[in-house]
Amino acid sequence: MKTVGYASYSPDTEMVPYHFERRALRANDVAIEILYSGVCHSDLHTVNGDWGPQPSPIVPGHEIVGRVIEVGPKVSNYKVGDQVGVGCMVDSCQECDQCHHGEEQFCRHGMTPTYGAPDRISGEITQGGYSKHIVVREEFVLRIPEALDLSRAAPILCAGITTFSPLRTWNIGEGSRVGVIGLGGLGHMAVQLAAAMGAEVTVLSRSKQKEEEAKKIGAKGILASTDEDAMNAAASSFDLIIDTVPVEHDVTLYTPLLDVDATLVIVGQVGPMKEFMTVPMIMGRRRVAGSLIGGVKQTQEVLDFCAEHNIHPICEIIRPEQINEAFEVMEKGDIAHRYVMKMTDMADDA
Repeated sequence: MKTVGYASYSPDTEMVPYHFERRALRANDVAIEILYSGVCHSDLHTVNGDWGPQPSPIVPGHEIVGRVIEVGPKVSNYKVGDQVGVGCMVDSCQECDQCHHGEEQFCRHGMTPTYGAPDRISGEITQGGYSKHIVVREEFVLRIPEALDLSRAAPILCAGITTFSPLRTWNIGEGSRVGVIGLGGLGHMAVQLAAAMGAEVTVLSRSKQKEEEAKKIGAKGILASTDEDAMNAAASSFDLIIDTVPVEHDVTLYTPLLDVDATLVIVGQVGPMKEFMTVPMIMGRRRVAGSLIGGVKQTQEVLDFCAEHNIHPICEIIRPEQINEAFEVMEKGDIAHRYVMKMTDMADDA
């Protein structure tokens, strides 16, 4: 299948149109026309080489919403015309204990990311959603509920599941006290999801500049990390803190805010962190943990949960040729919405 997308050839050059071929369908494959592709901060990290050298050319994108256009002969759960999604994974061994537990992201043999990794069977490099078509193993295709706005659903497949998974893992529910560090692409999803679960949610930020925005999506307000008195008064007041900051930073400022046996979960920064003080952790049996997306079953759960509670990411729809401008804005700071490319606006002869 011939298709076209936007690819990066090196960290020093802009994204450019790239014509390539998707694999022929295997028996259990689903071919999808991509309608919308979310732009994740990890896409920017990848093309910048922040996580090491990457294959070239590479087509990013793991927040994919589209329509089924063809299925392999052994596909039983999808048919032509279905509206579907693809998240951060396209394959795993399907045989290890983690895969059997529905935690394919922790596959003992390594899950296959949606882009930038060798295909488990052919060895060819996977290419992501900044393109007009994709072919994916049936087990890694998600059903997009009718109640969701297709143009705003794509970020749920990464930003949504990345924040939903720790909320479920740490049993957040009615009466839970949740802090969310940062109100960017991940943070604004964490606030909405936690609030819908019945938690009391507070945004932790350097200032109260975004307080009205935070309240509109379900937070009770903002705790300014620069307000020493307010921070001291908030000691031991959270059951869970979700840290969405996507760059290296110090968590020592936030650990005293955790109650006894409470946890701060890092979902933003992938890489080095500044040294932090262990005293607040030892004195309150507090924890600092990490979390990586969720399995296929849980990703379907968050899609259904968002549909049930009318939760959508805050999105700015852009044309594919605007991707370099979007990256420039993201490079300057963690924006309070998600860019989503309308892939049907990309010409076949781009």
